[in-house]
Amino acid sequence: MAASPTPSASVTCSAVSFQWADGTSVFDGLSLGIGRGRTGLVGTNGSGKSTLLRLIAGRLRPTEGSVTVGGSLAYLPQNITLDTTLRVDQALGIAERRAALRAIEAGDVDEAHFETVGDDWDVEERALATLGSLGLGSVGLDRTVGHLSGGETVLLRLAALLLERPDVLLLDEPTNNLDLFARRRLYDAVDSWRSGVLVVVSHDRELLERVDRIAELRSGSVTWYGGGWSAYQEALATQQEAAARTLRAAEADVRRQKRELEETHIKVARRQRHSKKMDIERRAPRIVAGARKRAAQESAGKLRDLHEDRLHEARERREEAADAVRADAEIRVSLPHTAVPAGRTVLGLSELRLQYGALRDATLHVHGPERIALVGRNGAGKTTLLRTLTGELAPLSGEARTYVPLRFLPQRLDVLDDGLSVAANVVSRAPGVTDNHIRAQLARFLFKGARAEQQAGTLSGGERFRAALAATMLAAPAPQLLMLDEPTNNLDLASVRQLTSALDSYQGALVVASHDLPFLESIGITRWLLVGEELRDIAADEVREVLETTSAAGEVTETG
Repeated sequence: MAASPTPSASVTCSAVSFQWADGTSVFDGLSLGIGRGRTGLVGTNGSGKSTLLRLIAGRLRPTEGSVTVGGSLAYLPQNITLDTTLRVDQALGIAERRAALRAIEAGDVDEAHFETVGDDWDVEERALATLGSLGLGSVGLDRTVGHLSGGETVLLRLAALLLERPDVLLLDEPTNNLDLFARRRLYDAVDSWRSGVLVVVSHDRELLERVDRIAELRSGSVTWYGGGWSAYQEALATQQEAAARTLRAAEADVRRQKRELEETHIKVARRQRHSKKMDIERRAPRIVAGARKRAAQESAGKLRDLHEDRLHEARERREEAADAVRADAEIRVSLPHTAVPAGRTVLGLSELRLQYGALRDATLHVHGPERIALVGRNGAGKTTLLRTLTGELAPLSGEARTYVPLRFLPQRLDVLDDGLSVAANVVSRAPGVTDNHIRAQLARFLFKGARAEQQAGTLSGGERFRAALAATMLAAPAPQLLMLDEPTNNLDLASVRQLTSALDSYQGALVVASHDLPFLESIGITRWLLVGEELRDIAADEVREVLETTSAAGEVTETG
């Protein structure tokens, strides 16, 4: 996958602090070193994973501290945009060398051509081999980028980076928009990385299984775990079991210290009453009684202070123990109005042909609370089909009709007005619904109190997704047909679990386009539809095999 790296291939962050322009702090004195091998960088949305990669790549400058990269660096960001008019060789960065080689082969001995080629006489062969290793063997170097699907564009950009033979390679959510076949090619590329530094941010569990170590970014610091995703999960589970035991012991200690403090107060009060009674009975001189009283008070005060200190320390230990226990909140919302009677037709297609993609003459009827997964290769037209069903795109021919209230959550999450608060965004889509009801429901989407007043434009990736999901699912009239397009893109695994728990509460019909098979399998899909030249039902246990076969055989000519 890469040539031999320089001996110094490494990444070092020294006391790095970073703040956004509005003063929001992301890191405060972060230090870490990343050596050769494959590192999976994980953490919750908003923890700073992408920001850290951008700091390492030099796209951002730290507020304080320094970032040092040993060797050459290549960086694949989350959102890739390429000029659709570019040729593939231009996107790969080899167009000038190809032209120089052609000129030399034609007999032009201009020295400038030789300077352009340098030692890279096999650049074209290397480029074709790299494209082939990523499943783009059918993509010619003279083809234009505009004829590639979104997933192929990601792989093309990765191919361009690999051709640079970097010592340090940074990948930010590289499997987004990749079909299963393309993901397999990416997995193979990661498997073949033998030297140099590879850092990958991903929520793809299969990809994370292939790394040598996991670096978890949490609360502004990094904790290291040996092995891939499963080893990390096992270590985390062991830690959490120990943390839970420590918390239980700390809570028991707090209760014990409270009891002992209460008993101390009772004992002191009893002693004071007894001492006062004895002094009265013995008729002790006032000066003697006063001295005894002061001594008793000093003794009682020291005893109380001792137990109060112990209680304070016990509470601090409990707080530390509680911080170590992770409580990934889940969305538990009640959506009774989304229910659809079994057997009721919610969606119908008749001889539908799309503007983009291969699908033609599609006929389909969706009934009752069916849960349908749209799967298929990149560019097959899944997104185009969803946009046609919502009325955003007109079909080339045929008809698509919905018979119940429909809501659509697109990949771009552009259903939110960034200038409005989370609550105001939901209110705008739920006319007639009381403010109290909306806020009660938003709390179940983990936007409690002041958080509901936060502007949408200031939300982290995971928060923005939850807000968009809330605005979609809490809309009025309640959606009885919900469509989601690649909903797990850019989500950490905690957010994926939150999405899954929200969908558990949804009672209507569901249509989801996704390449994330583990997610689809977790939300109770009842029907799998393969999108190609036709809509074809496939059995659940055949999905992986069918997708790999179809993706490997198919050639994409349209973006969809």
